[in-house]
Amino acid sequence: SARSYGDKVSALNDQIRALRRNNILRIQQTENRLRMAELKVQSDSIELVQAKVNFDIGKYQLERAENLFDEGLRSLTDFETRKLKFQEVQAKLISSENKLLSSKNELISARIDLDAIDNDFKDKLAKAESEMYTAMSSQFDAEASTTKLENQYSNYERRTGYRHILAPQDGYIAKAIQVGIGETIKEGDPIVNIVPANAELAVEMYVQPVDLPLVKVGNKVRFIFDGWPAIVFSGWPQISNGTFGGVVIAIDQFAGPNNQYRVLVMEDPEEDAWPDLLRIGSGADGIALFNDVPVWYEIWRQLNGFPADYYTQEQKDQAASSKK
Repeated sequence: SARSYGDKVSALNDQIRALRRNNILRIQQTENRLRMAELKVQSDSIELVQAKVNFDIGKYQLERAENLFDEGLRSLTDFETRKLKFQEVQAKLISSENKLLSSKNELISARIDLDAIDNDFKDKLAKAESEMYTAMSSQFDAEASTTKLENQYSNYERRTGYRHILAPQDGYIAKAIQVGIGETIKEGDPIVNIVPANAELAVEMYVQPVDLPLVKVGNKVRFIFDGWPAIVFSGWPQISNGTFGGVVIAIDQFAGPNNQYRVLVMEDPEEDAWPDLLRIGSGADGIALFNDVPVWYEIWRQLNGFPADYYTQEQKDQAASSKK
């Protein structure tokens, strides 16, 4: 409806422009007719003056011919001929007067037509503009109704969306926390536990506070995942079989409820990839690797109760440079 009213407004605008152009042409045409009527009045006026002069001359000649006929100097035939010519001049005078009056009437009609054109144009223009403003008002009303309907539809759509709770990402429902039918749920209450479908896997390790100084970001860790058999030789990770490498990426700054610190370990890009069938929630045994030391040093350290040597970032960089 709004588009239809808009098209009507455009059509009325075109009509108004056409009326203006047509009015200019009609005014020019009528002005030309008025000018022609004025010139014709002037011409007929001159012709009337000439006819009056001819009438006066003919009347004078008729009087002279009548006097000569009375005196016997002219024949009756000449007198009647002069009388006929006088009647012709008199008829021409009357015809000239009629032509002048007709030309004046045409001049008056041309002036009336010129005024009528302007009045007719104003009337048609006012009518077209009135229809255009009416169409514009209807268009604005339709647009306002459309906006109101869109707002109402948006509200309905939003309210309909409240019937479903959407997860922020794709995943699988791992646990239903609210399991009752028709339960009333408060704002902020957990409903379900969702496990992401596509996510980078990481292992949560928990270490005792006494062992926390031994763990640094970037340290290497070996894992034994549940479901994947492994043979582990303590202290010799290079000869262990079935273990997977990891790298420490983050360490919590505070202890958890179990009075242990959480350590996040991700897949080591320098090691073999973790199994594709590995899922979130799988169990993993983590083995943090200390520094490589001789066997006699480890026995001596254990006997004397000295702390273990562990990697530092500088040692790792030096070891990598020496390998290269």
